[in-house]
Amino acid sequence: MAIPLKPRNLREIIGNFLKLGFVAFGGPAAHIAMMDDEFVTRRQWVSRQHFLDLVGATNLIPGPNSTEMTMHLGYERGGVWGSVLAGMSFILPAALITTILAWVYVNYGTLPQVEPLLLGIKPAVVAIILGALWRLGRKGIKNWQLALIGAGVTLAALLGVPVLWALLVGGVVGMAWLLLQTKYGKTLPIFLPLSATVAQATVDQVPLWQIFFFFLKVGSVLYGSGYVLVAFLQDDVVSRYGWLTQAQLLDAIAIGQFTPGPVLTTATFIGYLLGGGWGAIVATLGIFLPSFIFVLILNPLVPRMRDYVWTGAFLDAINAAAVGVMLAVTINLGRDTLISWQAWLIFALAAVATFRFKVSSVWLVGGGAVLGYLLQRVF
Repeated sequence: MAIPLKPRNLREIIGNFLKLGFVAFGGPAAHIAMMDDEFVTRRQWVSRQHFLDLVGATNLIPGPNSTEMTMHLGYERGGVWGSVLAGMSFILPAALITTILAWVYVNYGTLPQVEPLLLGIKPAVVAIILGALWRLGRKGIKNWQLALIGAGVTLAALLGVPVLWALLVGGVVGMAWLLLQTKYGKTLPIFLPLSATVAQATVDQVPLWQIFFFFLKVGSVLYGSGYVLVAFLQDDVVSRYGWLTQAQLLDAIAIGQFTPGPVLTTATFIGYLLGGGWGAIVATLGIFLPSFIFVLILNPLVPRMRDYVWTGAFLDAINAAAVGVMLAVTINLGRDTLISWQAWLIFALAAVATFRFKVSSVWLVGGGAVLGYLLQRVF
């Protein structure tokens, strides 16, 4: 149950999520790993089981999963206002940094060189995700049936099945399987589909209100991960409407990858290119507004889901599926990131710091950036 919002809670929520917003590199899986470390392990705002339930439930609604998790955690700490403040605090640093970089881009036609920092941040992020996977997996994978569900979802995600479909099928089929085994004591086969389609959003034209409604529609149907945004942008912003060139879209995506916080602040960058400062504001409001609404509706329902046999089994299955998706993300990220001895060195050091010494993810990200820069300069 969320506790009443007090001034101390207000300061806690704003301070913690602002800090997280400045250091949360690496995408949704990494952000969730940092939240698990900070708000479950260190501050104990919620139990790990409830955290897993929130992760599983969040994966079933549109919008950026990690940003919605900040809203859930804010709700747990301070009710409705806590949810709003947590989400705004997490989004604000990335939105401000992205707007500044967009201004530089428009006025000077280029972006700062950030590759040396990314060289160190990305391997550290892989280690952070592995640490979260270990903690969440120990809590969420309670038996071999759930392990099999998680493995099936991992395989489906690696084969290209959209995250939403992998999670939904893993949750629904897993729930039925667990309930039938409980009732009849039989081992029943389980199957996952290996192909599906992703819904696409359409929009009409441009200026400010049209920028807002385009990103509002995208935010309302953007399932799975912030990275799915790229598919919408490629299809609509470049090919259909011609608002940006392919090169400009790639630059916008690069900014979303480099800046901390949610990847969806790519929308802030594009909004600035299309409509200046106000364009950045309305694009940011549009892409994130649905998430606030969905979370405020969903959060009070999650504890009740645990009280019923069917929904409890569904949460167990969806938790295992969420761990499976995170594993697939980790495998893909590691495959793309650990491509040099410098990256492997930073990853190994960060993994030791994570598993052996329980170092905060904030320090791992900062240390990885510094070490990556130094290694790039020396070698």
